[in-house]
Amino acid sequence: MILAIGSQNAFVLRQGIKGEHVFWVCLVCALSDALLIASGVAGFGSIVKAYPDVLVVARYVGSAFLIGYGGVSLYSAFAKDHILKASELGAQTPFKAIAICLAFTWLNPHVYLDTVVLLGSISTQYIEPLMFGLGAISASFVFFFSLGFAAKKLAPLFERPLSWKLLDGLVGAIMFYIALSLLHE
Repeated sequence: MILAIGSQNAFVLRQGIKGEHVFWVCLVCALSDALLIASGVAGFGSIVKAYPDVLVVARYVGSAFLIGYGGVSLYSAFAKDHILKASELGAQTPFKAIAICLAFTWLNPHVYLDTVVLLGSISTQYIEPLMFGLGAISASFVFFFSLGFAAKKLAPLFERPLSWKLLDGLVGAIMFYIALSLLHE
């Protein structure tokens, strides 16, 4: 589930390529996943199932956020004065990077379905649901830190203007696709 390139993963990848606040972004993603997985394993999935309006609200707020971010990414891909080198991109404050990361994580209704409801449901099939949850949390930490820090190896590729334009265009398209898919659920 976490391997799919979604809004959160695309953001982690971009931060990794830029080499900007990578540790904090990866930590926020992994800790958020840990909280959500632990909630699911502890039985929160049944609460979400009982109150589906929570997911409806998250769907619309999340879609609006993704459309906005997708628009910014597409604008960046096609802007004439686009800054293309990773080292020359406008720096983000750690607070802004973390805030964007939290929004991608917590405003995404799929995260609740995947980590809380689905993993919470799967954990009930095991004799030791706690061990299943710890394994899922460990996998999440490994995934996010690997994605964030391995992305830096792609930085030389992104010294070319076309690479940034393609990444921004791809991220924008993914954001719009996810937002539209959320609205059509």
